[in-house]
Amino acid sequence: MVHEPPTHTVERSLRATLGAKVIAGVDEVGRGAWAGPVTVCAAVTGLRRPPDGLTDSKLLTVKRRNELSGVLTGWVNSFALGHASPEEIDELGMTAALRLAATRALDLLPVRPDAVILDGKHDYLGGPWRVRTVIKGDRSCVAVAAASVIAKVRRDAMMAELGVDYAPFGFEANAGYPSPVHRAALEELGPTPLHRLSWAYLDTLPRWQHLKKVRETVEAGETGEQLGFDF
Repeated sequence: MVHEPPTHTVERSLRATLGAKVIAGVDEVGRGAWAGPVTVCAAVTGLRRPPDGLTDSKLLTVKRRNELSGVLTGWVNSFALGHASPEEIDELGMTAALRLAATRALDLLPVRPDAVILDGKHDYLGGPWRVRTVIKGDRSCVAVAAASVIAKVRRDAMMAELGVDYAPFGFEANAGYPSPVHRAALEELGPTPLHRLSWAYLDTLPRWQHLKKVRETVEAGETGEQLGFDF
């Protein structure tokens, strides 16, 4: 299936309506994983023509994604990554953890954005940022698509490196997401320090249910099963 390439339509609209000059596209990866951080990339691209083949990272092969990420890191005006750890996810809940990771990424940019394009329907970032949410923004908006690819490649590499010490879990292949290998290792060995202990997968592992962390306030849609998986 051929997908339309992303455009600068939203960026141009924000320039016209808000007078925004520096606009960051923001996308996350790792939200539906059982292990590892949630990672957010903020990318500022300007209005230049994007590299050929740029689209949502989920639509690209691993090889093409890695190639494109290498091109993008030199092509974008700037980018930065922010992470929220498994411990922070367990303590704060996913919505607040996403906000924390996104704020960290935006704060690391060399110039503060005048506006932010956030992939998805819900604004998990909020003030003081001026946010425009765009459903499937990682396919339609150049800056968000760039952030999508960079975030995915960088987090996958991080999980492969962290996974060296936890070989049975297959993090180099599944990046902490659900998979048969991952589940089999969990059933036999239990969760590692990289695992989110408030996640619903522990409810199905009788040997390890006692490790589950339960917060007093549970945000709607915050478990991996409810959120869906962004492979």
